[in-house]
Amino acid sequence: MNQTLPPPAELDSFDRKILEILSVEARISMTELAARVGLSKTPVLARVKRLEKDGIITGYRAQLSATRLGLDHVAFIELKLSDTREAALTAFNEAVRKLPEVEECHMIAGGFDYLIKVRTRDIRDYRRVLGDGISRLPHVASSSTYVAMEAVKDRDVSALEG
Repeated sequence: MNQTLPPPAELDSFDRKILEILSVEARISMTELAARVGLSKTPVLARVKRLEKDGIITGYRAQLSATRLGLDHVAFIELKLSDTREAALTAFNEAVRKLPEVEECHMIAGGFDYLIKVRTRDIRDYRRVLGDGISRLPHVASSSTYVAMEAVKDRDVSALEG
């Protein structure tokens, strides 16, 4: 689990502006991006390629409307594991990545071990995911569920569902 990460990249104001625009409009043309950043197309393209090569831009994706897909039931689950030795954590991590309903999973320093975000159609579907998936993950000792009533700020949803 010990990973040696390179030091944080040095970004100037042009790099930051490029990242800000691409994070919202990944399909923007290089010509339009250059105009909005205030540089010509060639240096903007070189900067984007460098940001990709340096691992700052890790990919591009389509943002999907969870509501339009019928997946507007969001639950957050606190999980405690029965074993937190390295082998148990690795087994849990590998298994949780295979559950498609799990949007996010974070190891937490605190009163529980993991915080998971799950998106499903409704409470019945959530109950199925909890019973058939999450509760059967390796080393799960207990869980507590919190159902979201409203997304006040959600970067993946708010831009599309305004």
